[in-house]
Amino acid sequence: MITDLKKVRNIGISAHIDSGKTTLTERILFYTNRIHAIHEVRGKDGVGAKMDSMELEKERGITIQSAATHCEWKNHHINIIDTPGHVDFTVEVERALRVLDGAILVLCGVAGVQSQSITVDRQMRRYDVPRIAFINKCDRSGANPFKVTQQLRDKLNHNAVLLQIPIGLEDQHRGHVDLVKMVARTFAGPNGEDISESPIPDDLKAQAEEYREILLDAVSMFDDELMEAVLEGEPTEEMIVRAIRAGTISLDLTPVFVGSAYKNRGVQSMLDGVLAYLPDPTEVTNKALDAAEGEKEVVLTTDPSKPLVALAFKLEDGRYGQLTYLRIYQGTMRKGDFIHNARTRKKVKVGRLVRMHSNEMEDIDDTCGGDLVALFGVDCASGDTFTDGETELTMTSMHIPEPVIQLAIKPVDNKAQINMSKALSRFTREDPTFRTYVDPESGETIICGMGELHLEVYIERMKREYQAEVETGAPQVAYRETIGQRADFNYTHKKQTGGSGQFGRVAGYI
Repeated sequence: MITDLKKVRNIGISAHIDSGKTTLTERILFYTNRIHAIHEVRGKDGVGAKMDSMELEKERGITIQSAATHCEWKNHHINIIDTPGHVDFTVEVERALRVLDGAILVLCGVAGVQSQSITVDRQMRRYDVPRIAFINKCDRSGANPFKVTQQLRDKLNHNAVLLQIPIGLEDQHRGHVDLVKMVARTFAGPNGEDISESPIPDDLKAQAEEYREILLDAVSMFDDELMEAVLEGEPTEEMIVRAIRAGTISLDLTPVFVGSAYKNRGVQSMLDGVLAYLPDPTEVTNKALDAAEGEKEVVLTTDPSKPLVALAFKLEDGRYGQLTYLRIYQGTMRKGDFIHNARTRKKVKVGRLVRMHSNEMEDIDDTCGGDLVALFGVDCASGDTFTDGETELTMTSMHIPEPVIQLAIKPVDNKAQINMSKALSRFTREDPTFRTYVDPESGETIICGMGELHLEVYIERMKREYQAEVETGAPQVAYRETIGQRADFNYTHKKQTGGSGQFGRVAGYI
């Protein structure tokens, strides 16, 4: 069990598609000794990035499912969730941010703030997630981190402030100047592991002084002692770090780091920034609803002696049954314990408790508030709350967007029909934005999702994982006749066949 929560960080890595999130995560895992070789995202070496464990992810070079891992950096335990950048998989980002304490917003040094950057930022604000920004790809032609920082201010309304300025850009990029320590830092070696600090080059001194002044002006408002020291001209590194941390955790400041994950520059300094500026689990306010008190809001603490409260935020079908990812908010969970599902009122046993590392796992005996873990064999839905049965607390649900596209699918044979049903049952449990129903009029099976790529991926997964080949097409539209314009009528009925006659007239319009 983790004993010192001050040395824990639960972070997510989010960005627009192709900004370098998974490449950045791969470098983080390498520098923290979780992996011993760096592999590239598109799997050109036949391996692919560690966090893209699905074959489809390796082939397409994109992240489809958020993946969890953990690592150690400078005596701190970091839980990381790498999320997709494509808008079709936005619920994966939503689920990750719901349970995280901090985030890294990755931005392309050339393209800057893009459409999905805005969506991700909106999701971070929804869950009050403090974030730091990492401007990636400073080695690319056209890279301009100063312009991107201004876009953070103009497009996202961030109080963004550079903590580093680059030493060279494009093919001249070698490292950065640290504006807190006022040193130059360069990265050498085959994988950027050789870091050297030196005095700031003469041609960058004036620019470094200018941006340090901007930094001090921005952060001094978060610490009175620093403000006095700035006026007297003697701010210390400790004061500056403390003020940046206070501004970041209160969501009033976004520290900006620069580098190139692909060229192995700046990642270690950004990791130091995660420890220095993002909150630990004890510094974040998490709330639950108490059903016994009419859904009154209750503030949770990470105290391991308090009643257990945990949230299932992601489901996967693993080799050993359903794998349920949990964020523990309060209390302690041990292998062999019985826990209660607040929605179904069912009691379940914790048979196997693991820490995830992409598609690999590490067995653990217990865990406590502030941690991210996974367990096997628990039948539940995404968003379910688990307690120890002593309380009636439930976590507030996450925002699930409505599907925007529909597709009709038809199995090619009877075997595919059975397998298709199994696949759809699993996929709808895993992903709340993927929905399916049978049209009562046409009898067609309709699948709904967040975009063409979203549905394409599930159709391909049906074929690969369930051997269920299906034909696709646009859903049939049930046409009905209706009156298109006014029609007048005037009818006279006469009948005289002896005896009493019949006469009637009806007039009107439809």
